[in-house]
Amino acid sequence: MGADDRRIGPGPHTMTVKRPDKTLFPSHRGLDAIPKGQVVDYYRRIAETLLPHLDGRPVSLQRCPDGIDDCFFQKNVPDHFPEWIARVSLPAEGKTVDYLAVQDLSTLLYIADQAAIALHTGLSRVDRPEYPDRLIFDLDPSNDDFSPVRWAAGVLRRAFGTMEMPSFLMTTGSRGLHVVVPLDRSATFDESRDFARRMAEELAARYPDRLTVEQRKKARKGRVFLDYLRNAYGQTTIAPYSLRTLQGAPVAAPLEWNELKPRLRPDRWTLGNIFRRLAQREDPFKAIGQRGIAIDPERLDRL
Repeated sequence: MGADDRRIGPGPHTMTVKRPDKTLFPSHRGLDAIPKGQVVDYYRRIAETLLPHLDGRPVSLQRCPDGIDDCFFQKNVPDHFPEWIARVSLPAEGKTVDYLAVQDLSTLLYIADQAAIALHTGLSRVDRPEYPDRLIFDLDPSNDDFSPVRWAAGVLRRAFGTMEMPSFLMTTGSRGLHVVVPLDRSATFDESRDFARRMAEELAARYPDRLTVEQRKKARKGRVFLDYLRNAYGQTTIAPYSLRTLQGAPVAAPLEWNELKPRLRPDRWTLGNIFRRLAQREDPFKAIGQRGIAIDPERLDRL
């Protein structure tokens, strides 16, 4: 063990954090640089809240061994990961991908030591991978003005309310917001994506100056992109309470709808303040899995 290494636990697999003082997030706007040891400690402290959102799902990693300016995505579990790390094999694009299954604290700490900063999950669970239990809209702004994104989230909330479908809100920690609907896994990805597409097209037609389904950024002309394309087999989304690989270590943070206020920013919650938030309120996504609803295209007639 090197002089700068330290042991981590608890759990059945105590391990060593290699180079805990290695900077992963550089100093930013007066904030100190964040070393790997602090990232590992974040995932240790958030584990109780985070793990239920990872359990039973394929997990992909965004790893940044040399810091957030040099990252890469990883779906297949590397050969050098220890045998006790759980894997799940799923077909993808004509081949098999050995995804990571993050089931316990030991696994979470191990991948954090591997500089896995951002954790991305599938929209279905591994026991029924073709049947999603989440429908998601990623609200993507065309510029740095976040007020249109907040407005678009409110439009989606009212639309889902009209269709009597539960909806949940989350900051992405990046540029936009996610609006998430829990599903009962009775519909396929093709069915859920078609529902999301039709809904997005209807809302974009209703508010043509403010919303769009146009994928090309040049064609959006300042409008918010209602990105429904993640609703497909093999697509992933940022996990609740995951860090993002951006300056200041922002966190993807579930919200209550009453927090959709003018001061809200997508990077409002960070490694530095998320625990103060959780000390004051329960995880807004804690019961999301108990609210699953069927995809019924006839609901669109109510819009």
